[in-house]
Amino acid sequence: MSELNIYGKQPKAKYKSYKGEIGKICKNLLLKKVVDKNKNITYFNRDFQTSNINQIWSTDVSEFHIASGKVYLSPIIDANSREIISYTISRSPNFKQTIDMLKIAFKKHKNLNGLILHSDQGWQYQMKEYRDILKEKNILQSMSRKGNCYDNCIIEIFFGTMKNEMFYGHEYEFKSLDELENAMHKYIKYYNENRIITKLRGMTPKQYRCHSLNNLK
Repeated sequence: MSELNIYGKQPKAKYKSYKGEIGKICKNLLLKKVVDKNKNITYFNRDFQTSNINQIWSTDVSEFHIASGKVYLSPIIDANSREIISYTISRSPNFKQTIDMLKIAFKKHKNLNGLILHSDQGWQYQMKEYRDILKEKNILQSMSRKGNCYDNCIIEIFFGTMKNEMFYGHEYEFKSLDELENAMHKYIKYYNENRIITKLRGMTPKQYRCHSLNNLK
C-alpha cells in the first residue's frame, strides 16, 4: 500500500477527562429506579424528561484534532430545548475554560434554582471551586456513572452531530487552528438558530426556547 501512497486512516484516541477521584464524585440524579416485581429485579433508567427549559443542563469536553494541533470545546446544552447555552474553545483542556463557560451561562440566565447540571466524572467537575460555584447558584450537581457515556448522551449526541456535519471528512480543509475555531463558532450559531430538530416539533433550539418561554407566561 505504501508503494501506491495509500495509507490506512488511523483512529484518533478520544479525549478522556477522567483522571481518577481527585475531588468529589456526585450521584447521578438522572437515574430513575425501576422495580420489576414480575421478574424480581431492580434496575435504573436514565431520565432526561423535562417539562420546560433550564431544568436539566449537560456539559462535557470534546477534542478536535487537525494537523496543526488540537482544540477543545466545552459547551452546556439544555436538555429541553437542545440549545447550546454557552461554550468555550481552548487550545488545551484547562480549568479556566470550564469556569469561563459557567460565567457565560450565568450571565445569560439568572434564576437557576433547582437546575440540575450533569456531567461525567471528569477532573474539572470534581474541583471544589466548580462545586462551590454551583452551590452558590442553588444548582444541583449530577455525574454519570464511571465509564458510562450513555448517562451523558444528550451532550454526546450533540458532539456527534457537530463533528459529522462540519468536521469529519473535512479535517484537512482547516489550514490552522484559527480556521477550525472560526468554523466551530459558525456551526454552533447555525445549530442554535437554523438547524431543525425533529424532536423539537420541527423547530430550531432557539425557536423552541422561545416557545417554552411563552408557555411560562
